[in-house]
Amino acid sequence: MPNHDLYQISLKVILKNKAGEILLLKSNEDGSYAGFYDFPGGRISIDEFSVSFEDVVKREVEEEIGNIDYKLNSKPVAIGRYLLPAKFNHSGKDIHVLYIFFEAQYESGDIKISDEHEDHLWLNLSNQPLDKFFKSGILDGIKMYLGK
Repeated sequence: MPNHDLYQISLKVILKNKAGEILLLKSNEDGSYAGFYDFPGGRISIDEFSVSFEDVVKREVEEEIGNIDYKLNSKPVAIGRYLLPAKFNHSGKDIHVLYIFFEAQYESGDIKISDEHEDHLWLNLSNQPLDKFFKSGILDGIKMYLGK
């Protein structure tokens, strides 16, 4: 009988503006994605088991980029896996994370990034070298989303 793995779940949002650009969040230099970009979102908290994915996404988006208006597609558009090294988390152990990506249409509001990221930019990713911007599970997810 195989041992089943335990994963934490992180809901990520591929937020697109009217020009077709996607919001990228520059990772902090002291984090596990240093030198790369991320998307708004994060892990489901222990007390959110019965909370809808849409509400978890809403909480994470507000925490990471402020109170903006957007329309979320509630159907996931991609997945990815990530090993969060022990040195970057409070548990002292490596954590396996499953990313579930959702697409959203940005409507309005000022992007106000939290201290979880250093900067942000809107970018059309259709002809970009994705591995220049992303790695690991985020790279896998955006490749799946873009069909690459």
